[in-house]
Amino acid sequence: MSEAMINGARIVLETLHRIGIRDVFGYPGGAVIPIYNQLYDYDQLNHYFARHEQGAAHEADGYARSSGTCGVCLATSGPGATNLVTGIMTAHMDSIPLLAITGQVGLAGIGKDSFQEADITGITLPITKNNYLVKDVRDLPRIIREAHYIATTGRPGPVLIDIPNDIQRREMTITEYDQLMEEPFHLEGYEPNYKGHPKQIKKAVQAIKAAKRPLIIAGAGVLKGRACKELRVFAENQQIPVANTLLGLGTFPTTSPISLGMLGMHGTVYANFATDKADLVIACGTRFDDRIAGVPNEFCKHAKIIHIDIDPAEIGKNKEIEIPIVGDIKNVLSHFNEKLQPQRHDDWLEQIRQWKEAYPIQYEPTSDSTLKPQKVLQEINTIVKGQAIIVTDVGQHQMWAAQYFDYTEPNTLVTSGGAGTMGFGLPAAIGAQVGAPNKKVILIVGDGGFQMTAEELMMLKQYHLPVKVVILDNAYLGMVRQWQELFNNHRYSSVGLEVNPDFVKLAEAYGVTGCRLTTKEELRSQLRDLILSDEPVVIDCQVTREENVLPMIPAGKSVADMIGLRGVLADGE
Repeated sequence: MSEAMINGARIVLETLHRIGIRDVFGYPGGAVIPIYNQLYDYDQLNHYFARHEQGAAHEADGYARSSGTCGVCLATSGPGATNLVTGIMTAHMDSIPLLAITGQVGLAGIGKDSFQEADITGITLPITKNNYLVKDVRDLPRIIREAHYIATTGRPGPVLIDIPNDIQRREMTITEYDQLMEEPFHLEGYEPNYKGHPKQIKKAVQAIKAAKRPLIIAGAGVLKGRACKELRVFAENQQIPVANTLLGLGTFPTTSPISLGMLGMHGTVYANFATDKADLVIACGTRFDDRIAGVPNEFCKHAKIIHIDIDPAEIGKNKEIEIPIVGDIKNVLSHFNEKLQPQRHDDWLEQIRQWKEAYPIQYEPTSDSTLKPQKVLQEINTIVKGQAIIVTDVGQHQMWAAQYFDYTEPNTLVTSGGAGTMGFGLPAAIGAQVGAPNKKVILIVGDGGFQMTAEELMMLKQYHLPVKVVILDNAYLGMVRQWQELFNNHRYSSVGLEVNPDFVKLAEAYGVTGCRLTTKEELRSQLRDLILSDEPVVIDCQVTREENVLPMIPAGKSVADMIGLRGVLADGE
């Protein structure tokens, strides 16, 4: 009797299952038909049929962010693969663990401009941690395990595996496959440093003891390193205020008296003032990007800086650092907690309390019944009380979501940071709901970004995903309009969306409940039931059109140039 065989397509699915993958987001095509043929009756994986490959990539990304595990997307060769590129770049910029699996033309056709051929490994080389073109079916088990390991260790990120069509059809015995799965692999030169240098930790401890006005800046690295508990113990024991980057929201409860919320271009006034007056900054898993340090030499100009990051390439890249620590944030903060006795910084915290009182996050309310976008988000925040995953697209609504929602738990904000990808929101919310099925998922999206990936609404219906889609509909590309108002003399060039579809009818066309809210009265009477329902809902909130996100530090400027409701603010004295 001949031994049972397994082909490359089945190997893909079985290996994903064995390394712990449960869910895959994909779109079929000619070069992945063998994989989809195996998916037809493979029960160990759940496949979610996206409506566009870009949607599949963002869905896998949102899944990874909400679940804290690796997301997987699958697409065919050529245009299918290139449609993943925006999603791969988004994951790369935000250090999201992602496996992108693409089909490819047969080995003999590579390099010959074959039908639907694209050099996807070459195209994605700058935006992946690693990528593979599989040339031997015997390599598949190792490559998939390696790719998953690379994507999820050290500084996480996307890895792409390109699998020619004929490799998917080639076979080996199941015994041989099992043996290959047991073979260890070694990645030459890939050795993330998890410990942190003891001498540097000692220097940091001494600096923390000596500081009078210390400040913690907590970024997404704290989430990736699963170090939120250690961060909270450190901050509370040392009584050090915590400012978050956009992607760091959720690492420390924003409801805490020592939380400063988000810092940076649209951060709180008191967070930005604190950076300007601190004498020590402990930067945890953040990269000092230009939305925080618009003028690097002016940012935290009075402070000594301790920078903790698992990626040595980030140390000193954007900002000169006095005490660098390359290592796992959880380990380093644990060392701090072991070596430091509780401290108080009463004068410093009193100064921050005064700033909070003088410069709250605020907006000018309307005197009539029209809706302000900030009011919509305040009402949703009151309803969910921090017990929801907030997903955003990119633009003004994204910044308002950072300002007006309470983030008390890890992985409760899903948003595109470094790439700023419009169209991210809806598919990411779908992925977030699949990754956290017992959580309420609320998407905050603009009318511009929503239309970029609106076809993914069908997934809400098909898979019974109770995502609440809240459109802040101002009939503008709001953030671009704001910049054109402030810096281009109100020259509103190609930002008006006066000819929008009827979003309620669009939702209903996809089999999803739609509702339109236009007044404060409608918001009060209908919003709670819509948000707390068990079904997917699209809520079109028609809000005031020319509302600006404030405060704001203009691009390339410093805290001294921060704009508030009534012009440039004081310098924090």
